[in-house]
Amino acid sequence: MSAPPVDALLSLVGRTALVTGASGGIGAGIARRLAEAGAHVVVHCHTNRATADRLADELRAFGATADVVQGDVVDDGDRLVDEAAGFGASGVVDVLVNNAAVQPVAPLGSLTGDDVTALLRTNVGGVAEMTRVVAARLVAAGRPGAIVNIASIEGLQPAEGHSHYAASKAAVLMHTSAAALELGRRGIRVNAVAPGLIERAGLADDWADGVERWQAACPLGRLGQPVDVADAVLFLASDAARWITGATLVVDGGMLARPTW
Repeated sequence: MSAPPVDALLSLVGRTALVTGASGGIGAGIARRLAEAGAHVVVHCHTNRATADRLADELRAFGATADVVQGDVVDDGDRLVDEAAGFGASGVVDVLVNNAAVQPVAPLGSLTGDDVTALLRTNVGGVAEMTRVVAARLVAAGRPGAIVNIASIEGLQPAEGHSHYAASKAAVLMHTSAAALELGRRGIRVNAVAPGLIERAGLADDWADGVERWQAACPLGRLGQPVDVADAVLFLASDAARWITGATLVVDGGMLARPTW
């Protein structure tokens, strides 16, 4: 197999990319980057349709093609994928980015079974369902594809108050490996990105102490930006990562490189 020329390695021209949870900061950053790479981007939202519509309009304004789908990633997986595939020229979702997730903060002693179940439903169940549907459509069409799951460094090293969230992201990492194992022979690659602390509007006000501690401890000395995650996703979705599957790319400014003792 010959390698694409360097100037075409990151091109997604002719591919349809579905980004779940794209009305949020990281998801929007991913959608923008994939659109810049030439993908037809389908922006997914669960409830925040107005924000998703604005993002799609923004993408179209700089010459990209974009559409919006709305629904629950567990209950509406088949419909969401089929609608997204219908918008693009390829007839399938070539690139799926499983970004939709919830991140509540609660100490372990206050968590109920219902709390944990609700979080796992979206963070793990949504990833599994969307992966299942996209993979089935790709296999039926005889086409290769790329799936990128947005996990977290908390899937590798937990934080206080995030026991259920950390457990869900650890599950996403194992699901990534298992899906890669089963789908590789079908030409479908499955990888994960594990971000560290990513800047968002109001974060410094809501968690000033945490932001300060992160910046002091982080080897690269800053918070991450949505585009830092987006660039990792673009790499894994593109032909530059054509022989990479089942991998987790940590994007955390070097935080996990620090000793914990």
